[in-house]
Amino acid sequence: MDTPIRYSIVIPVYNEEAVIHETYRRLKTVMNKTGETYELLFVNDGSRDNTSTILMEYSQLDNTVKLIDFSRNFGHQIAITAGMDYALGNAVIVIDADLQDPPELILELISKWKEGFDVVYAKRTKRKGETFFKKQTARLFYRLLSASTDIAIPIDTGDFRLLDRRVCDELKRIPESNRFVRGLVSWVGFRQTAVEYERDERLAGETHYPLKKMLKLSLDGITSFSYKPLKLASYLGFILSISGFIYMLYVLYAKLFTDAAIPGWTSITIIQLFFNGFILIMLGVVGEYIGRIYDETKGRPLYIVRKSYGTEKKNDEMNKPAGARYE
Repeated sequence: MDTPIRYSIVIPVYNEEAVIHETYRRLKTVMNKTGETYELLFVNDGSRDNTSTILMEYSQLDNTVKLIDFSRNFGHQIAITAGMDYALGNAVIVIDADLQDPPELILELISKWKEGFDVVYAKRTKRKGETFFKKQTARLFYRLLSASTDIAIPIDTGDFRLLDRRVCDELKRIPESNRFVRGLVSWVGFRQTAVEYERDERLAGETHYPLKKMLKLSLDGITSFSYKPLKLASYLGFILSISGFIYMLYVLYAKLFTDAAIPGWTSITIIQLFFNGFILIMLGVVGEYIGRIYDETKGRPLYIVRKSYGTEKKNDEMNKPAGARYE
């Protein structure tokens, strides 16, 4: 009879050839200190370098290493989801492969979990090696998200966290396509606490979260957990309508009771440009929600697994996770 796995470490990877050896070494060092069973579950999100080959070799030499190889790039949040689908441990720990989040902190996450917490998330107090623009946009994103959503999503936290098996099982029941995992973790509830740390700079390579992806993640977070942007359209529309009515009264007064010249085309042009711009912005907001509704109605799988290595789940339709499909 196989020994039950105590900890599952989910590591999404995308073009991490330059750091994957050191990531593997540090994770092994940390997890061996626990003295308990574990698995290192790497999810290759369509890497175009030798990341997949390296991890496949590790899985053949080390029975704690498992690899889920996507058929293409499906995105960081989907890779995390796939890792949780395949994870077998009593506790599931999500950490990126770039070593900005120190693997050594995992021991503190485990300690808090053993105290009885169901979710232990790592909260950043400093972000080393990042530009001023990156730091400020990240700070703005977390605070805007907190103000926009109806649930309490901790600020200055990423996806580096520990989840109890019960929490992981509840997350697997949520089939959303445009996923914002840290928001979903807050939504399911349970007992949660934080462990603070200083985030390191990347060991090598470049960030896989440029501005475009950060904007996409921001939209996923806000539109998944809040209708406030739609409500804002109603509020602004009401305010602008009242303003337009007041301006109309002013124009009529100036026309009937004063000799002041009314610059008609200038006023009309400015008002039209303002209102047309507002309408287009609000149509864009509505379009974001409609687009997400469209994604959900298509019913496509969240990801497609090209092949898996070292996992107990077989590559057949009967045993695959609910969010997966195999080639």
